Amino acid sequence: QVQLEESGGGLVQSGGSLRLCCAASGLTFSDNAMAWFRQAPGKEREFVALINWSGSSTSYEDAVRGRFTISRDNAKNTVYLQMNSLKPEDTAVYYCAASWWSYGSSDQSTFRSWGQGTQVTVSS
Repeated sequence: QVQLEESGGGLVQSGGSLRLCCAASGLTFSDNAMAWFRQAPGKEREFVALINWSGSSTSYEDAVRGRFTISRDNAKNTVYLQMNSLKPEDTAVYYCAASWWSYGSSDQSTFRSWGQGTQVTVSS
């Protein structure tokens, strides 16, 4: 049984930083691409960032590119999302997800497991 547990969310002022963590268990972590998605109130869940199995390849949603960095530590079965220069529009519940594939894509249907989410609130 795959389990993904996010942590690191909270309340931060505009321009501040947060680091989200996602600890995985129940899967061979280094076989799977990992991603972060987010869902703002009244909106659909959207893709934020993706990292392949080794960490050699990453991709980002346009609105966060240059401000957010996704990384992973396969020895710790953990994926991270460093968020800098946060804006009020980044306010959302952030979800960690494990892909069925080693390289993955932003298509939500290609993800096998999801975490419960962690709230990020950015005040103006």
